Amino acid sequence: MSLATTFCRAGLGVQAPLVTVETHLANGLPAFNIVGLPEKAVQESRDRVRSALLNSGFDFPARRITVNLAPADLPKQGSRFDLAIAIGILAASGQAPSEQLRTLELFGELTLAGQVHPVSGVLPVAMACAGQAKQLVVPRRNAPEACLVASLEVLAIDTLLQLCAHLSGEALLTPVTATHPPAGNHPGPDLAEVRGQAQARRALEIAAAGRHNLLMQGPPGTGKSMLAARLPGILPPLNDEEAIQTAAVHSVAGRPIDPQSFHTRPFRSPHHTSSGVALVGGSSMPRPGEVSLAHNGVLFLDELPEFDRRVLDVLREPLETGSIVISRAARSAEFPARFQLVAAMNPCQCGYLNDQAKRCARCTPESAARYQARVSGPLRDRIDIQIEVPAIPAQELLEASAPGESSATVRARVMNAWQRQLHRQGGSNAQLQHAHLEKHCVLSPDDRQLLAQAIERLGLSARAYHRILRVARSIADLDESDRIGRAHLSEAIGYRRLDKA
Repeated sequence: MSLATTFCRAGLGVQAPLVTVETHLANGLPAFNIVGLPEKAVQESRDRVRSALLNSGFDFPARRITVNLAPADLPKQGSRFDLAIAIGILAASGQAPSEQLRTLELFGELTLAGQVHPVSGVLPVAMACAGQAKQLVVPRRNAPEACLVASLEVLAIDTLLQLCAHLSGEALLTPVTATHPPAGNHPGPDLAEVRGQAQARRALEIAAAGRHNLLMQGPPGTGKSMLAARLPGILPPLNDEEAIQTAAVHSVAGRPIDPQSFHTRPFRSPHHTSSGVALVGGSSMPRPGEVSLAHNGVLFLDELPEFDRRVLDVLREPLETGSIVISRAARSAEFPARFQLVAAMNPCQCGYLNDQAKRCARCTPESAARYQARVSGPLRDRIDIQIEVPAIPAQELLEASAPGESSATVRARVMNAWQRQLHRQGGSNAQLQHAHLEKHCVLSPDDRQLLAQAIERLGLSARAYHRILRVARSIADLDESDRIGRAHLSEAIGYRRLDKA
């Protein structure tokens, strides 16, 4: 037989389209050609496959070898096709049986000695392969990641010879047992460690309950970063579907997946010198950025005005749509980006504007306004809750007071509010659309008048109006109230007072 067909999958964002690897051996001068839009790493498979076959004890056919990666208009990248190409050559040359190849998808990089090394992007491949009545063959170090998809049979190998022995029936491979990561694990710092800052703690709880964006403004050392780092600990754990989605993005980015934190929401904190590509993703081969790595979790931007303004403005679209499309001349890829933005900033360049303990002597109101203007109005308008975090008095900081509520206690209230939202509208309050706002955020005539006065005095936009309603709905859910009351609305309006500044 001079023609063999094997199967693998390409990487296109978090998608894994099927690739048919057709291998044909023909008479003529010896040659080895790979067609079907292969990039450099795929073209280099020729040398890796040739050495791997020879060093594994097989004959490399001295014929004209053509490998077609179909569909031909789909770009192919990386070393993931090595194993499929090698088995295709062995089957086409009669050195390996081909009966089982239609029920297998082969995935892995070959070394020159014939060993199989791990590659990135295994989880999207496993998700796409599941339900196709096929077994997935992966490097052994990739097997735990592939086994996160419970409905899939995974065969793990260390060498090319192991797979050939399985195909010939000499030593059958046993499917790897699926792993089930523990649910509800919440490692990380505890909210009880935060001294004082009752208003900030309250705002953090409301933000967690409704998945709202949060901006904290205050002098240095008041606990803004400390509070942000404790937000994942009070959020509900990821369900299985969310955990798989989040892990798939990390898999594409080549980051290891820790089973112990599989259901814990991610927390990403990029440095303020990060570029737009680092934040939203990019490069010639589209890769996920920080907004996608924070999918279903928290993106914390410390020292917000120190980020380049153009970098910050790229956050506008993913904050609204929950996804990001990376377009390049040759290809484009879409990555999920449903994250919760938490930001911290100082009120001025030195950080002590209007601070009672340390008078700001060098920052004029004009310079402070210019500093805060580094964060564009449209971006601030998309942040639901905006609070001031003042300095803690020395006496309160030094006195031996009882610790505040723990993360576990606050998380119980947050999860109760979260369940109310799921039962009522099937999602978080932060994602309420206009039609649902009219249905679930009904106000009395007096409360509507109060909100109208607040919009006029604070100069709020229509977007801010809708966000106030969403925050008020979350406050009511924490109070286990079916309707938004005056106290809920007033508190929600109070979280937009920084807009006036």
